[in-house]
Amino acid sequence: MLREQMIGRQERRESAARTYARNLPVAPAKAAGAVITGVDGRTYIDCLAGAGTLALGHNHPEVVAALQATLASGALLHALDMITPQKDSFTTELIGRLPGDLRDDARLHFCSPAGTDAIEAALKLARNATGRQGVVAFTGAYHGMTLGASSVSGPDGMRAGGPADAQPVTRLPFPYGYRCPFGVGAEQAGELSARLLESLITDPSSGVATPAAVILEVVQGEGGVVEGPDGWLREIRRITAEHGVVLIIDEVQTGVGRTGHFWACERAGVTPDILVTSKALGGGLPLALIAYRPELDTWRPGAHTGTFRGNTLAMVAGEITLRTIAEEQLTERAEKLGERMRRQLRELASDHPEFGEVRGRGLMIGVELVDPAGTPDRLGSLPANPGLARALRAACLDEGLILELGGRDDTVLRLLPPLVLTDAQADTVAERIVAALRTAKRS
Repeated sequence: MLREQMIGRQERRESAARTYARNLPVAPAKAAGAVITGVDGRTYIDCLAGAGTLALGHNHPEVVAALQATLASGALLHALDMITPQKDSFTTELIGRLPGDLRDDARLHFCSPAGTDAIEAALKLARNATGRQGVVAFTGAYHGMTLGASSVSGPDGMRAGGPADAQPVTRLPFPYGYRCPFGVGAEQAGELSARLLESLITDPSSGVATPAAVILEVVQGEGGVVEGPDGWLREIRRITAEHGVVLIIDEVQTGVGRTGHFWACERAGVTPDILVTSKALGGGLPLALIAYRPELDTWRPGAHTGTFRGNTLAMVAGEITLRTIAEEQLTERAEKLGERMRRQLRELASDHPEFGEVRGRGLMIGVELVDPAGTPDRLGSLPANPGLARALRAACLDEGLILELGGRDDTVLRLLPPLVLTDAQADTVAERIVAALRTAKRS
């Protein structure tokens, strides 16, 4: 009864723009690790984890202890962008974990505490440093909901307010293997997409001016857990470097161990000019920043500012999270456990053709739900099945499993469990999904 009362009050008080609350009618009361307990006493395995924010799960003991000690110490909780002992410790830990040569001499800029503001900062910095305006982005992308960030995102709903007029955006096909825009598969699509980028830059009659930046996700999260091939990413890096275009890699969801590497770009051996990070960076508390090459540091004081930049508690939690992931080798665990979970789901797919494709990296997993009775495309991919996807999400919740949807038409079941998910919990996830699928198919 309390749960229904709370949800009813929320519906009356909060905006129509709320999302997770609509799809997941749970009223959490407490949580630990990968388990949430609702006000009604019901427990759930959390495979959403704050949309990938809670790398160490809920209320990790070391994080909680560090936060309590900081509160008891009298430390400043709000210091604008002034240096504090907590900030100094956090930046030292972070810089040592950055990819490639960024860890040698990167500049950091703390943003307002959401990843979308870090995207804004990255776009502004690229334009300021190059003196150019245009940006190249990719289909299916999700970079945030502010005007600049939404203008380089893909889905209509994310651009409903209209793109920022001052930011010309050229969009290229992302190499999406299952629903390939070229009809040739991910690897060859990556080659064609990169070739198209180079042609646009080098052809004086392309109609596209040399852009300030190329922005991409190595693995598209909200886009449906779609991996960009390593060869494609290396080609994008080569082209941008040769033509003086800033490469921005959005690691808001993929960063801090999620994909089996500390940063998703590391598997391909690629280092961006600007790395955007948030979510897991703050250990469950709001924190966002960009790390970039020092030669790009051309803006004047106050060029991108905000009141809530680098919250002290978030930096304390973030330092513990970064160090714990490294010391406990949770990136390696994410890679192994994620492969185990995908293998389990692929075994289920052999008996359930509604699972069109199981994919992902590390503990970033997607299952594309399809209509087995539909007509395949030229690659053999079946039509999307949004009705089944919605029914399956609801049935999973009934089975005590929290997860969300993504991708085109919200037909990809997305799993983003904390990196501390146990083997037993991982096995239970697969069991609950197959039980939920039976229920969803009957509905």
